[in-house]
Amino acid sequence: MNGLPKKRVLLGMSGGVDSSVSAYLLKEQGYEVIGITMKVWPQDCISRAEDKCCGPQAVADARGVAHALGIPHYVIDEADEFEKLVINYFGQEYREGRTPNPCVMCNEKLKFGRLQDKAKALGAEYVATGHYARIEHNSERSVLKRAVDARKDQSYFLFSLKQEQLSRSLTPLGEMTKPDVRIVAQKLGLKVYDKEDSQEICFVPGNDYAGFLKSHFGESTFHPGGIYDRSGNRIGEHEGIEMYTVGQRKGLPGGQTKPLYVIDIDPLGHRVIVGDYDDLHRADCFIANTNWLPGAVDQPREVTVKIRYNWPPVKAHLEALSNHRARLIFHEPQRSVSPGQAAVCYDEDLVLGGGWIERAEMHGQ
Repeated sequence: MNGLPKKRVLLGMSGGVDSSVSAYLLKEQGYEVIGITMKVWPQDCISRAEDKCCGPQAVADARGVAHALGIPHYVIDEADEFEKLVINYFGQEYREGRTPNPCVMCNEKLKFGRLQDKAKALGAEYVATGHYARIEHNSERSVLKRAVDARKDQSYFLFSLKQEQLSRSLTPLGEMTKPDVRIVAQKLGLKVYDKEDSQEICFVPGNDYAGFLKSHFGESTFHPGGIYDRSGNRIGEHEGIEMYTVGQRKGLPGGQTKPLYVIDIDPLGHRVIVGDYDDLHRADCFIANTNWLPGAVDQPREVTVKIRYNWPPVKAHLEALSNHRARLIFHEPQRSVSPGQAAVCYDEDLVLGGGWIERAEMHGQ
């Protein structure tokens, strides 16, 4: 922990093995640990959230771990804020023809936002989570780095945290691997040691985004329209741009000489634009609402960048622009660069920052 004084820490507990072992590690390091579980599921998801990180079972699991470790545990109701800051954002991004990343928003606004406000109110110096990432503190600044376990690294989801948030945050699992975390939990006798990781967005059952949008916001909020090729020919109809993302093949007209892919979404004209595989590739992209490590982009530089979480880092040339924007020129054209996703830039293990991919104006429309 880089010589930090041992103080009170508020730990976000999801009921999973990661936050549970984090509680143990922090306590062993001398921190006064207070476990907090945020109730964030909306009412129309409550019956489907039983096995989610935000579901009722998660609360029970977190409470049981806290009791076993001898730390206090509280549940705070953040459902209204979650609805406003995460779910509404999720729906609005699809309406705008973008592919949202609600986990980034949840981390910034709730886990390292609202929870840090609660920490201050409770006299806690830090907020901690079970994320696989490293946050290192020194007298000048705090920096975010990749986790030691490359397969579980979650630094991508934390790129938007500001210096004030990083300086008051701890990630105890950054130096550990997932198998080691499970071993620790098993040795401690914690019942969650073999609990499966959540592979879905917590409020979207079965990864059925369209189904969730229909049930939560109403099908009447969808924007139907036409499916067009790159030459502007209308080749089909769709029931709503909200049901499509860049790179998608499902739900497109058949009978073509080549497989079709969504290459762009026009939210104003309610148009889905399709092309072939080669049309998915882009040589560059612009990112907006950027957040950078101080001094990281004072000059153009070479970086590695992740254009989505489950995607290997690629090399690119980065140039910061005005108004919190930047341009990334890829060394090799990249496929399915999706507007609304985060592009996160690295210098080896160090997170330089990143931003949100903008829609490219397609020629021939």
